[in-house]
Amino acid sequence: MKLKFHTCLLLLIISGLVPGISSAQTDTTPRFRVIAFYTAKSDAAHISFVHEANAWFPKMAAQHHFSYDSTNNWQNLNPAFLSRYQVVIFLDTRPDDPAQRAAFQQYMEQGGGWMGFHFAAFALTPSDFPDNWHWYHHTFLGSGAYSSNTWRPTTAVLRVEDHQHPATKNLPDTFSACPNEWYRWSNDLRKNRDIDILLSIDPRSFPLGTGPKPNEIWHSGYYPVVWTNRKYNMIYLNMGHNDIDYEHHTNRELSATFGSNVQDQLILDALFWVAESKRQKAKSY
Repeated sequence: MKLKFHTCLLLLIISGLVPGISSAQTDTTPRFRVIAFYTAKSDAAHISFVHEANAWFPKMAAQHHFSYDSTNNWQNLNPAFLSRYQVVIFLDTRPDDPAQRAAFQQYMEQGGGWMGFHFAAFALTPSDFPDNWHWYHHTFLGSGAYSSNTWRPTTAVLRVEDHQHPATKNLPDTFSACPNEWYRWSNDLRKNRDIDILLSIDPRSFPLGTGPKPNEIWHSGYYPVVWTNRKYNMIYLNMGHNDIDYEHHTNRELSATFGSNVQDQLILDALFWVAESKRQKAKSY
């Protein structure tokens, strides 16, 4: 089992692995515990993002007193394992095994927290990730299937749609996001009463994308990029696709998702909200 624990001596103390010191003797209990699932097997841009996330989140955990673990073993997506954590993150994909899907749905329906990035919402039939999990794509996310995307990964001006939400409370009205491949969806999220759209692409971003295919350049339209579902303790962010030098076959990273003060603040505030919402939480041991 490949399970990466980015926790430190303080968590060893809490776990009782350092003799003579118990959690009652310290104030080092983490505010909440996060487990990130990832695959990182295909598409250099997604792999780049996963590596970047698995370096950035532990730094934030140390600064803000939460714990962050990550695993590429999706068999850990089971009730016993999930019960240790208040937040689940999908960094790049989603589970395909029926038992894992059932465990995740149960976790969310019992009050667990979730944050998803970019490809975690992808579904396209036919593809290696078909639109075959209706609850997840059409009820939970609400977005439905993937329809198209911009290309190349480029920055976009994002507009805050809901300033009252804790995830957006520290954001300006608009800001420039890090370069990304932006997605279009089959469902119009504006028509879903359960969905609260937090950020969308501002019209000043158009034309968005460089092609070379004409359909990879957007000239108009409405495109949500961050939203929540009011029935669940969740948030989805379309960010998570770095620009990569595919043309020269170097796979050199040409951009990053983390490192922008404003975008990093959005991700942190979103995580804190998901973790510390007053909704019922999954039991933590």
